[in-house]
Amino acid sequence: MNTGSDGSREAATVSGPDEAETESAETPEQRGLGSRAPQFIKARRALHVSWQVGVFVVGLAVVVAGVIMLPLPGPGWVVIFGGMAIWATEFVWAQLVLRWTKRKVTEAAQRALDPRVRRRNIALTVIGLVIVAVLLGIYLWKFGVVMPWKIKDQ
Repeated sequence: MNTGSDGSREAATVSGPDEAETESAETPEQRGLGSRAPQFIKARRALHVSWQVGVFVVGLAVVVAGVIMLPLPGPGWVVIFGGMAIWATEFVWAQLVLRWTKRKVTEAAQRALDPRVRRRNIALTVIGLVIVAVLLGIYLWKFGVVMPWKIKDQ
């Protein structure tokens, strides 16, 4: 009778396709740090170094484009974090920076959703709008609405 054991006292375990999928489905926190390059690239040193140089150059181009987009119209920070994600596929330091950034963004989002913080932010916004409206009213009362061009002469 074939029980799947090799004769030792260990019990045979049968792993179905569902169990194999759950073992390979790791979260990013469980996955180890390091290169995500395919195995055939990691096997050859020269190929792996050229792969790393290519990933670095592409990531650098994306980060530089994001930095350029900061003062110009465009999603600057999103593009910068995209470049960091590209770097994180190959470099441990970028993976650590990306994990730290994700943790800080999650913490900030949780703090922003806190009801007390939301009430405070709404109150400060209303106070700021009232101050701006009062200052605008004083300016209009004192100087009136003066157009920079003469419409009546045309």
